[in-house]
Amino acid sequence: MSEFWLISAPRDKENLQALERMNTVTSKSNLSYNTKFTIPDFKVGTLDSLVGLSDELAKLDIFAESLIKRMAQSVVEVMEDAKGKVQENLLANGGLKEKMKCLKIDLTSFVTHFEWDVAKYPAKQPLVSVVDILAKQLAQIEIDLKSRTAAYNTLKTNLENLEKKSMGNLFTRTLSDIVSKEDFVLDSEYLITLLVIVPKPSYVQWQKTYESLSDMVVPRSTKLIAEDKEGGLFTVTLFRKVIDDFKTKARENKFTVREFYYDEKEIKREREEMTRLLSDKKQQYGPLLRWLKVHFSEAFVAWIHIKALRVFVESVLRYGLPVNFQAVLLQPHKKSCTKRLRQVLNSVFRHLDEVAAASILDASVEIPGLQLSNQDYFPYVYFHIDLSLLD
Repeated sequence: MSEFWLISAPRDKENLQALERMNTVTSKSNLSYNTKFTIPDFKVGTLDSLVGLSDELAKLDIFAESLIKRMAQSVVEVMEDAKGKVQENLLANGGLKEKMKCLKIDLTSFVTHFEWDVAKYPAKQPLVSVVDILAKQLAQIEIDLKSRTAAYNTLKTNLENLEKKSMGNLFTRTLSDIVSKEDFVLDSEYLITLLVIVPKPSYVQWQKTYESLSDMVVPRSTKLIAEDKEGGLFTVTLFRKVIDDFKTKARENKFTVREFYYDEKEIKREREEMTRLLSDKKQQYGPLLRWLKVHFSEAFVAWIHIKALRVFVESVLRYGLPVNFQAVLLQPHKKSCTKRLRQVLNSVFRHLDEVAAASILDASVEIPGLQLSNQDYFPYVYFHIDLSLLD
């Protein structure tokens, strides 16, 4: 599963034994894979500052998760022809040992082998400064994401609109890639070449009658230049002064004159626009995908650091000073295990908060001052990490 539970409990004798019991039961019952989650000793500051940071980190957590999901979706959209390879591009910087920090690893490995990045987020600084660094980093990534994807999407939309024009039926599609100069009588004061859409069952009728649909139609001037499933596009040359009469008679015979006049400059411009857009898309594809990969990694790494900060702050607020708690990362083996896993945790740690533990067993119990509607509350500190970013 790509789901993790990040919990913490006090590190006194009683709770270390409780953690040991949790590991034993979850291992024997094959409920989860558990690992210690190491968090630095931060500067605690005042209680008021911790309460403020708790709220700020909760908002930053939601923002970071939303941002990486949007970035993952952007990778999907950019890799339109290779969607099966998206996951291998969603990686995180950071090896399993210090000397491997330059490596990119899968997200699960990063979380299960998490190490605080002291170089990026100095643990010796006040907590508020560390949170500020993370917030500014994520805000800048979002600004850049919006501008880069907007430019690419505009280009992609313009290209798709042009491509749609060349994929419609003969009534609506562009003709710039079908017709050529040789199909038309050009620069004539008296003659003009029209394009007529003829249903396939009516080809024979067209050949027999087009010359007599109006006066002044040039004999043997028709030619089939394109077809689709429904019909064909024929040329016909006639005198300009009978255009209206010819259109009326053609319509009566279920032949449709397509409003089109050959303009070499316009056709050249349209072809060049398609070539330019294709070229621009190819040129932007590589740099944008590289940017997304690099900054997805940065945002993801920041998000897991935010989770670590939340565990620290909530553990200090819950368990008090001096700072003495153990954080543990649990990876449930499968979805069907989660209910049983929650029961095990509740049983092992119910002594930390008897009222909260009882409320989990009996949802009808109301705890004064405790609002369970907004977030889950358990006897232990708990945060959820879901790596299903493309769902």
